[in-house]
Amino acid sequence: QVQLVESGGGLVQPGGSLELSCEASMSLISFDAMIWYRQTLGDQREFVATLIPKGGWTNYADSVKGRFIISKEDATNTVYLQMNSLQPEDTAVYYCNARRNGMEYWGHGAQVTVSS
Repeated sequence: QVQLVESGGGLVQPGGSLELSCEASMSLISFDAMIWYRQTLGDQREFVATLIPKGGWTNYADSVKGRFIISKEDATNTVYLQMNSLQPEDTAVYYCNARRNGMEYWGHGAQVTVSS
């Protein structure tokens, strides 16, 4: 059973930084891709960033490129999303998603609120 546990959300002022974590219940190399999405109330989930554990390739949505960094720590089966220069439009629930053998798994979500 694949489990993803997110942590690190919270309230931050515009221009600030937060780091989200997603700990998986198995080795990251077991997954084809690790992805962060976000969702605001009433909207569809929006792609934020992806990382391919085998090789480390990354890709970002244009809206976060240059501000967010996705990374991994194999020893702890954890994927991170470092978010810098946060703006109010980054306010959302952030979800960790893992793809493996045609299946996908979701974390419970972490609320990020950017407000002064």
